[in-house]
Amino acid sequence: MFTDDSKRRDRAEGFREFADEANMNSQETSNTELSMPAKSGLNQDTLRLYSIIQQEYSIMAEYKMLLSENLHGVYVIPSFESSFLWFGVVFVRSGYYEGGVFRFTIVLPENFPDCDCPSVVFQSQVFHPAIDPSTGILLLGEVFPKWTKSTNHIWQILKYIHWTFQNINLKTPANGEALKLYKTNKGLFTEKAKESVMSSIDHLYDEPPTNDKHYICFSPYDPSIHDSVKATMLNPSAASSSPSSQGLSWVQPGTYKPFTKQNEEEEAR
Repeated sequence: MFTDDSKRRDRAEGFREFADEANMNSQETSNTELSMPAKSGLNQDTLRLYSIIQQEYSIMAEYKMLLSENLHGVYVIPSFESSFLWFGVVFVRSGYYEGGVFRFTIVLPENFPDCDCPSVVFQSQVFHPAIDPSTGILLLGEVFPKWTKSTNHIWQILKYIHWTFQNINLKTPANGEALKLYKTNKGLFTEKAKESVMSSIDHLYDEPPTNDKHYICFSPYDPSIHDSVKATMLNPSAASSSPSSQGLSWVQPGTYKPFTKQNEEEEAR
């Protein structure tokens, strides 16, 4: 899915496994779309409206789709202000970047999903071969050389974000210095990677750079708030005996229909 056969043979075994897994999962995932009404008899304004609805539906379907995937250590939420901007954070649990909490954004092109690959931009300063040191942009060209809506999905990008912190193997890096150190001086590379980790922790509680309500924020541990949650996480069997509750979502469970808290309360009456 990500490369042609000749290039895939040149990949490291780990990357081939990642690509094969993503391809298999994408084939199992339905690509549901709204049906566009017949164009005959519709004026341009009506067609434009349907086009906007179709696009918003496609974006919400992408978000619903990633909720069903087994994504570890990476979280995203669409911006409150624009569905074309998603806020994300990746927690790295092992490897050179162990302990890192790196923020990023996903930017969808205006013509999504009929477009080039969405872009991933890290807000955290990360010394990594796949991340441009001046722009924070994650190199995706080797993985998604051509973006097609029938086979490519945002959840695959999220899986790759997590994968790339565990597997460093690039032919055309975004940060040549980082790749050179990784190949020739693992000690210095490890030191710089740890500096990135410490920087991410130092800026974990920074004030949000935006007023967007969906920007992912962190606060220091407060026992009065977090102890009960921690106990539930450490002992999920005890929590399963009590009625469960679901947080708010962009879509109703089992559907692609968007809803809000107000909708939920109205249905409960």
